[in-house]
Amino acid sequence: MEDKKVLLSVKDLEVKFRVRGRILTAIRGISLDIYENESIAIVGESGSGKSVFTKTFAGMLETNGFISNGDIIFNDEELSNTIVTLNASGKRELARIIDKLNTYSALESGADTYRQILDLESEKRAKETLSDEQDEEFNNKINDLKFKKTEEFNLKQTYDTKKEKDKIKESERKIKAFEDEIAKIQKERNDLIQKHKEEVSSDATYLNEYEKKLAALKAQYKLDISKPITKEQMDRNSVLGKEIYLSVGRFKYTTRRKYVSRILNDFKKALKLGENIADEETKIKIFDNVMYCKLVDEAETKLSGKIFINLARVTDPSDWGQTRGKKIATVFQDPMTSLNPIITIGKQISSIIMKHQNVSEVEARARAIEIMKKVGIPNAEKRYDDYPFQYSGGMRQRIVIAIALSCQPKILICDEPTTALDVTIQAQILQLLKDLQKEYNYTIVFITHDLGVVANIADRVAVIYGGQIVELGTVEDVFYDSRHPYTWALLSSLPQLAQKDTELYSITGTPPSLYNKITGDAFAPRNPYCLKIDTIEEPPMFKVSDTHYAKTWLLDPRAPKIEKPEIIRDIHEKFMKIYNITEVSENA
Repeated sequence: MEDKKVLLSVKDLEVKFRVRGRILTAIRGISLDIYENESIAIVGESGSGKSVFTKTFAGMLETNGFISNGDIIFNDEELSNTIVTLNASGKRELARIIDKLNTYSALESGADTYRQILDLESEKRAKETLSDEQDEEFNNKINDLKFKKTEEFNLKQTYDTKKEKDKIKESERKIKAFEDEIAKIQKERNDLIQKHKEEVSSDATYLNEYEKKLAALKAQYKLDISKPITKEQMDRNSVLGKEIYLSVGRFKYTTRRKYVSRILNDFKKALKLGENIADEETKIKIFDNVMYCKLVDEAETKLSGKIFINLARVTDPSDWGQTRGKKIATVFQDPMTSLNPIITIGKQISSIIMKHQNVSEVEARARAIEIMKKVGIPNAEKRYDDYPFQYSGGMRQRIVIAIALSCQPKILICDEPTTALDVTIQAQILQLLKDLQKEYNYTIVFITHDLGVVANIADRVAVIYGGQIVELGTVEDVFYDSRHPYTWALLSSLPQLAQKDTELYSITGTPPSLYNKITGDAFAPRNPYCLKIDTIEEPPMFKVSDTHYAKTWLLDPRAPKIEKPEIIRDIHEKFMKIYNITEVSENA
């Protein structure tokens, strides 16, 4: 894929959910590059993290979900190219931003002394409170009891208030016991902190030495920051000021002022700590939710730049409005839940076109009818005013695809779009997606647990288990030369491979609990080829070939050689026989 452009680059992505007082880690450090015009399948059992992973691309996580770490860089030229005009008020605002940066730059000279002050204060706080290990131990105990209390409360709600009074009373007793235990642990924690504070306050020698050092450092700091800033700093700040103005230029006035204030405050903190604010990585981190815009060109009345679009940091609804639907669209599993039952089919397509493409209702109608024809709706002009209930399941899914493609997105996420359809219609929908991809040049990200579907739609396959990619490769790599035991298990489960009068293979056990920290290989408890190291240390992603990677200790040179299961050996020949395919020789 070296000759293809990376459209979406996911790096060390971690996604968590707050569930009943506990934190569930659904995605654990996924890194993946997705290319222009390719079809990549995301495969795994239910609960493996497939849908959660792709929901982050369009900002569609549930309200209790959040991205705790990582980046999702979207390389779209149209969105990233930014121009803002500089009228009189804009020039005044820009001058104010640069003046603030120049004022804050004096703090750079005192960075070394300031860090010494922070270290000294941190040392005193550490003496007055708990160590990180003690604090974590107390928090873990409290969180565990809170979870048990919530579980007991939920169980109590299921009891019949007339027939199960004894069970209700027992639940209330347990809930009260949990509350008492939580209060007891919190008191122990507070008593220990108080003890440490009293020990410090009674140590007069330490306090005198501390005050003396702190006073000397503060005097030195005041002297350090009184130095004038250099021309190099002023030149740097002039560029930074323009980049700040570019980065917030797309927002309305009040929102823009709010973001400018936040960014300047973050630059002030970085300068106090002596960070290199001219470094691109540092600037990307400081701009964070606003997204950094690099200055490319400037003129008297305008600035031009390029935004580094990090979808993991987008929080503003207007930013998502530029991406979701317009650049990244989704086709969901059940078309009936994706369509509004009281709005006509045509109106649902044309409203999306009007929102994102700024055209009249007449032009939007014409475009909607055109896309309806492309997805295979017969008599599109007459069926434009039909309601969803007048369409079959397959036809409704075609309309959902039409809505998704109406703004010609760069990425089409297909979240098991054929699961609710019969086999014949499945094949038609898959073929439709492939045919339209050639015309519209979009990238398909196809979520499925059905490896049979993968063979028909994908160029590459990413196998996900326990919130991690455990194998990545081309379709041929994954089907014919798979290396991870989980991939072997998924392939062995294919009904097409089952022999007459034999039991269909199923994977034993259940996926891991994502509430807990996973030690070693997440698949180890279900892996019939588990090595001792699988239970101790997480395997790295081993390179099998330039296109093929697998996260299993079986690929370590020191590991014993293990043959894949009998049922998937010579899988290529088995598929040829099942589907009655005859290979044509090159000389034919």
